[in-house]
Amino acid sequence: MSMKKRSVPAVCIVVENLPVPLDRRVWKEACVLRDEGYRVSIICPKGKGFRAHYELLDGIEIYRHLTCEASGVLGYFLEYSVALIAEFLLTLKVFIRTRFLILQACNPPDTIFLIALALKPFGVQFIFDQHDLGPELFEAKFGKKKAILYRMARLFELCTFRVANTCIATNESFREIAIERGGKHPDNVFVVRNCPDLAAFCRPEIATNDKRGKALLVTYVGFMGTQDGVDLLLESIEHIVKRQNRQDTHFILVGGGTVLQDLQAIIDRKGLGEYVTLTGQVSHGEVAVYLSNSDLGVAPDPKNELNDKLTMVKIFEYMAFSLPVVLFDLKEGRRVAGAAALYAAPNDPIDFANQMVKLLDSKELRQQLGESGRRRIEESLNWETEKRSLIQAYQSTLKLNQVVCVSGN
Repeated sequence: MSMKKRSVPAVCIVVENLPVPLDRRVWKEACVLRDEGYRVSIICPKGKGFRAHYELLDGIEIYRHLTCEASGVLGYFLEYSVALIAEFLLTLKVFIRTRFLILQACNPPDTIFLIALALKPFGVQFIFDQHDLGPELFEAKFGKKKAILYRMARLFELCTFRVANTCIATNESFREIAIERGGKHPDNVFVVRNCPDLAAFCRPEIATNDKRGKALLVTYVGFMGTQDGVDLLLESIEHIVKRQNRQDTHFILVGGGTVLQDLQAIIDRKGLGEYVTLTGQVSHGEVAVYLSNSDLGVAPDPKNELNDKLTMVKIFEYMAFSLPVVLFDLKEGRRVAGAAALYAAPNDPIDFANQMVKLLDSKELRQQLGESGRRRIEESLNWETEKRSLIQAYQSTLKLNQVVCVSGN
C-alpha cells in the first residue's frame, strides 16, 4: 500500500523501562507525533498508578503489559524475556489494528530489534530511540567480571543499530556511538535531547516556600539505583552536617528507585534523619513544587564509562527552575550545564560537599549560576527546539517507507 492511500500514518512506540505517561520523554515524543497528524500507539509496562491494560489518553492509545522487578543477571534475563514476549504479542495486535508504518523502540534493553525484524517484510520502518547505553549500563551494574554477558550486550546493541533505519540519540556522545560503534550514516542519526517543555513544566501558581524547617533546601530529583551515586551524596551530606557542623540546610531526595530501603538504612545509621527526606515516587507536579522551594540542585552521578556519556534529565530541570547545580565533572554534564554549575572532582564526596557549601554560603553565586542556566534553557535547551529534530527523523523515515512502497509496486 502506498502512502497516498493512507491519510493518517500510524506509528507504534515500544518502551520497556517505564510506564507511559510516567516516562516523560516518550510521552512528549508521542504528543509531538500526534500533533503532526500521526496515529500513535504506545506499548509499555504497567506500573504504580498505571494499571490499565488499555487506555486512550489525549488521543494516544496506550497498551500496557505485566512486568517484574529484576535483580541480578538471571532476574534481568527473565524480566527482559517476559517483556519481549508481551511486547511482541501487543505489537502484532496493534499492527493488525492500525497497520503502522514505523516502529520506534526505546531502550533499555536492546532486544526490541527482534520485533522490528519480524515486521520488516511488511514494510515497517524501524527507529531506534537510544535512551541508554546498554553495554555501559550493564558494566555499571555488574562490573567487568561477566565479560561474556557484556559482549552479548554489545552484540544486541550492534544488531539494533544494523536493523534500524533511523536512530534518535539523546546527546552528541550517543550520536558519535551510533556512527562510530553502530556504523550508522550521519544523515540517519538525529539528536533529540530530553529537554523540559517550558509550557508544561513550570513553577506552580501558589508557592509554599517549604524548606522543612531549615533556611536552605538542597534537592535531588531522579531515579535511585545502584549506579546513580545517591550513596555518595549521603556521604557529602554527612560531611556537611557532622564534620562542618552545618545545620541550616535540609536535603530532599525526590523519586523512586530500587535502593530506597538501603538509602533509608544509611540515613538512619548516619543519624541524618533530621536533615534528609526520601519522598519516594511523586507526580510531575509535585516535582515542580519541590524545585520551586529549592536553593540548589544536585546530580551526584559518579564518573564512569556510562555516566560520562549520559545527559541527566534532572540537570535540565534544575536549570529550568533557575537553580544552580553541583555535579561531578562529566563530559555531557559539562556540555549541558556550562556556567550554570560547580563541578566536583570525579567521585569525591568531600569535594562534592565543598562545592555545595560554596553555593549555600553565597546567595549571589546561586543567583548568578541559576540565571545562567535558565538562559541556556530558554535560548536552546528546551523541548520546543528539540522536537523539530524528532519531526525531521520521522519525515526522513517516512521517505524511506515511500521508497519501499514504490519499489514494491
